[in-house]
Parts: sequence; C-alpha cells; structure tokens
Amino acid sequence: MSNALARREPEEVALLTGPRAASVLAAALAPAGQRLESWEVHSVHHRPGAGVSVGYTAVVLSPDGRRRTEYLCATTARLSNPQAPGLTRVAPTGGDGPPVHVWRHPADPELPALAVACTPSLLSRRLGTQVKATMVAYRPTRRAVVRVTYTDQSTSYAKVLPPGHSRAFAERHRMLLAAGVPAPEVLRDDPDGLVLLSTGRGVALSGLLSRGMDVRRAERVFASLTHLLDSLPASALQLEAHPAWSERARHYAHAAATVLPEHAARARAVADGVEQLMASSDPGPIVPVHGDFYEANVLMEGEGVASLLDVDSLGPGRRVDDLACLLGHVSVLDHLAPASYPHLRPVLETWTALAEAQADPVALRARCAGVVLSLVAGARREDGGPWRPDAEGRLARAESWLAAGREIQARRGAH
Repeated sequence: MSNALARREPEEVALLTGPRAASVLAAALAPAGQRLESWEVHSVHHRPGAGVSVGYTAVVLSPDGRRRTEYLCATTARLSNPQAPGLTRVAPTGGDGPPVHVWRHPADPELPALAVACTPSLLSRRLGTQVKATMVAYRPTRRAVVRVTYTDQSTSYAKVLPPGHSRAFAERHRMLLAAGVPAPEVLRDDPDGLVLLSTGRGVALSGLLSRGMDVRRAERVFASLTHLLDSLPASALQLEAHPAWSERARHYAHAAATVLPEHAARARAVADGVEQLMASSDPGPIVPVHGDFYEANVLMEGEGVASLLDVDSLGPGRRVDDLACLLGHVSVLDHLAPASYPHLRPVLETWTALAEAQADPVALRARCAGVVLSLVAGARREDGGPWRPDAEGRLARAESWLAAGREIQARRGAH
C-alpha cells in the first residue's frame, strides 16, 4: 500500500463515519428531490488498500412529505460498474478527498443478485416456491449471505457474490464434495452471482470451546480438524492462491491504527515483528488449504467435523496458515465474549502444542500474531456497545503471540 493511500484511508473512515457523512448522504438523495432527516452508522467495512464502505440507517423525507427509513451504503472502493442503476457519485467537497459512491440497499453495484436474494417475492419467483428471506451477513460490494426458509421450515442459504466470482466459488464446493469433504451442496449457481447452498450439518465448533474440553477430548477434536485439512483435494493446488492473513500484516496494522490511533505504533511494531519472524522461519511446503479455517467455519457432530463452510479461499497455501488462523481466532474469543468462554485457555494450550507437531513453532506463532492483528479493527462496534477493551485485548494478544515466537527463536540462537 502506498504511503499516500495509507494516509488517506483513516481520513476516509472519518469522512464516512463522522459528521460530514450527512452532507455525502444528502448530496446523494438530492437528485431525487429527497432530504436526509436523520442518519446513524450501522456498519463499517475497511479493507486496507481497497477502500472503506459504510452502511447507514437513515430517515429520508420524500418530496410529498412522507418519511421512510432506508438503508444507505457509501463506499470509497473502486467499482467495476460505476454506471450501475441507482448509484450516485458524490464528488468531495472542495475538490479534496476521494469520490464516494452511494446507493440504497439492495441496489449494490457489485452484487446484481442482491435485490433478488433479499426480496422474498423475487426470490420465491426465481426458486419456484414460496420462501422467506433473512439477511445473515452483508459486506457492501463484496458478498451477502441470506437465509432462505421454506414453507416446511427447512432452510438453505443464498450466497451473493460479484458475478465474476460466483462460478469459482460454486466449483470449490463441488470439488470438495467430489473428494468426500463434508461441505454444503450447491443447489443452484446463477450467472448473476447468486449461489444457493444446502444448510450445513452440525453445530459450530465455538459451542465445544464454550463448554470446555478436557485434554483428551481437545486432542481428539484437534485430530478431527487436522484430518479434515489432510482430506482437502490435491486438485485445489490448481486454484488461484490467496494471500494468507499474516502476509498482509502491514495492511492490518494500518486498519488497527485507524480504530485505535493511540496504539498505532504498537500495531506497526507487531506487523514488523510478524514480517521478521516469517522471513526467518520455515513455513513448510505448499499444500491444499482452506484459507479461512476457524471455529465459525467448522460445524461439528460430536467430536467429528460435519461441515466445512466459507470455502472462498480454498487453494494452494501453507498448512501453518490454516493452523494459525484457527489458533489466532480461538485466542481472542475470550476478549470478544469473556463470560461465554471461561474454559478456553487449557484447550488453546493443548491445540498449540499439537499444532507444533505439524508446523515450525516460530512460523506458527508469527502467523498467529498476524491473524490476530487482522482482527483488531473488526472489534469496532457501531451499536453503541463497548468495543475498545476487546480491540485492545486483541492487539495485546497479537503482541503475546509475537513475543512467544521471538522467545523460541532466541532460544534457538543460543544453541
């Protein structure tokens, strides 16, 4: 990321989340004769090096005096379709700053299938049966997940992606299923980017972590997780490689500094340390990897893996990065929800020791630090709830992973 871009993105976050956001939204509504009566930030999505997107709940006054609550989105990201219907470009005031594109949900310029996926009448028509649609997750311009509920109360999930990405996503699911890896089935794969998936079997791994496990059970569950990674098909090596989280440590340090500006130097120091340890440790061979392997993406039945979710990043990579993704995410759960994970630390210690049998201990900890650094900015909440202790706890956890890696490296140097 260029220095100019690094300097600009905190300003973009400030523009789209601070008082000046009102003038951006008002300018986008003006061509239709509408006025902005009130607004509040609902979600912030900062992709380091690729722009800032913000969702707002807004009360809009129509020319006839009617008030409506609408969901508006604004982004500084570069769009592939800047002429999309319903998109308004707002030039920066005074000619200084990035152009901002604004739209009303669900008219996302990069996700043309979103309007169908989250409008029950349109989705029912496409599927040929009556359904309800419930939004589960939405990252403007990137993806959305909608829970589809049928009249018999069964469910499936519609994943909405940019049309250029959806076919490859569906193929990854088919590749896993063909190899006997438990994953949701592709029920339909439409050219506009809507992929319908069966509901994954099992319950989230986080449930086991919340209840706690003795050492033997923790060992058996970890064996199930690594067996799953061993079963990823060799054909995944032919797919496009995605950068590991730790390989973008500098980007995530920048994002962390945006939400915790008083700790910017600490975030940068973690990124520097991650890069240094990664350069001086053995990452192991290139193998098939999941790419986003953590507790929310693994469903369990008992001690066995029942479903693997979110396979967008399946492809060639290093086993150490899948292990670090798991351990890094688990290591912040008790910052995210302390009351829910009172028994986490013994399991984490057991899993870390087992992971060392498969990966260089220094490389593992460096990458754990990089993963946790990537999670700092995500602690920020827009619902008024306290998030700063969580964000600061995540930064401290990244520092502790890094310190542990440095200590092992130092001991090696002493021999």
